[in-house]
This record gives sequence, structure tokens and C-alpha cells, in this order.
Amino acid sequence: MAWLAAGEGYEIALVEGRVAARSATGRTAGRQLKTLPKALKDHPEVDRLRRLAEWLDRHEAACAAQVDGWMVSSLPVPTELLARVWPDEAWQRALRDVAVVGDDPDEVGFLRDATASGELKVVNLDGETVRLSPRTVTLPHPVLLPDLDDVRDFAAELGIVQRVEQIHRATWLKPAEVAATATEVRDYAGGAFPTRFSLAARATSLGYRVSGGYATCKVRDSGTGTEAAVWIGEPYYDDETTTGALSWHDEDGRAVRLTEVGPVAWSEGMRMAAALYAGRKIEEGGDA
Repeated sequence: MAWLAAGEGYEIALVEGRVAARSATGRTAGRQLKTLPKALKDHPEVDRLRRLAEWLDRHEAACAAQVDGWMVSSLPVPTELLARVWPDEAWQRALRDVAVVGDDPDEVGFLRDATASGELKVVNLDGETVRLSPRTVTLPHPVLLPDLDDVRDFAAELGIVQRVEQIHRATWLKPAEVAATATEVRDYAGGAFPTRFSLAARATSLGYRVSGGYATCKVRDSGTGTEAAVWIGEPYYDDETTTGALSWHDEDGRAVRLTEVGPVAWSEGMRMAAALYAGRKIEEGGDA
């Protein structure tokens, strides 16, 4: 970003997300200062850059959230759309090295570039850079990837670091046998929290929605909308509370039997329940 004149003898710019200043005159001209001079702290240009930095942070978070949404919902994404947003650095950071699948569901590649002509450059699992021009791609949830361990090993060899957690996302596989009429899982029930508020705060900090007495996350699995929900206690309840059962509901709010829960919905629901449970109070001492 270009350096802007601000006050007498100083220039300012956004450097790594914060407002930085440098001398504009004298023997130290061009030298970046370690801290922002007091004379600049209330300068209008400094305030404008701070607000821009805040907007950029929100924009980057929104891009990452959208890519995560595409991935957990298995939605087809137009290749043309990826090409249009790619020049934006925030979108690039969210999309770069995400595993994508084009016309061949068995061909997985890590996204490295999207050209203006709508062509994608990916590194396939043979380590070769190839060009793809499908009309749409999907960003598969890791639970849907065959040979996930091999994909993870290959990603480690390439030194791939994903802005959106995909390849190394924690996954849960539904047991081969579940009770035919069961609608709840209690693997992560009973985690104690000082208050209902602290449990709700943990849910929102992890990116989950709190509605009524539940922490929830929505997933589209095999084209069907499903919402996973963990009971966290009645709103405005101030005493100690514990995590409750995990259940799933369809788009009309009806409970879904465990036998009918899809693999992505199961994995994401269990991931949410485990993440909430991990924040529980741990008893210490001889009676723990």
C-alpha cells in the first residue's frame, strides 16, 4: 500500500494490518518508526486507515467463513466465480490450497491459481500441476474424501497450510450399527460449566449459533439441509449447567433418526459437541 502524507514530516500506511508511520524528511526519511508518534494518534488519516484495517479484517473473516460454508455444505461452486474473486488477496488466502474436485469425483487437487479465463491450476495427488476448466467444482468435506490419510500425508509433504480447516479437520465416522429408532448421541453430554452463559459464550466463540437452549450448526448433506443441535440449558439460567445430548433436525424442525443422518452432518455435529465438551470444568485433586 502506498505511503500517505500525514502531519508535518510523517507518512503513514497499513503494514501487516496495522497503521505504521515513517519519517518523510531529514536524514531518517523513509525509515519506519517502531511506534506511532503521539502527534499522529488523532490524525484523520490515521483514523481512516484504522477503520480500513478493521474492514479488511472483517472482509477476510467473511471470505474464510464463506469458503468454510461451501465446504461443509458440499455445494457446487462456479469456476467463473472463483476466477472473479481470486485477485482479491483475502479470497486468495481463504481459497489457496483448498482441495477441490472437478468433473471427475476421484480427481482431487489443491487449488493454486484461478485465471481470468475461468481456468483453475491445481496440484494433483501425483504432484503435478494441471489445468482444469469444469463449470463447477466442489470443496469436499474431508469425511467424503477417499484415502484421507494419504491425502493428509501428501499435503504434509507439500507443506500445505490451509486458511480454512479442511484436510486436517477433525472428523467422526458414524458407527456401522446404530439403534433404529435412536435420535440422540450422548458421547459428549455431561460436561460441566460454571454457568449457562459461559457455555453459550464458548459456543459463539467457536462460530456456532445459539438459539434458545441449543448450540447449533447447519449442514447440507447429499442435497438435504440438516441442523445439528446440542442442548446447553435454558436461557437466563445462572447456575452451573452441563452439555446435553446431540441431535439432528430436518429443515422442518423434525428430529432425524441417527440411521438417516448423513456422513457430513454426523461429523460436523460430533465435532461441535466435542468442541463444547472440551471446555468443561476439570475436577482436580484426590477426589477428581
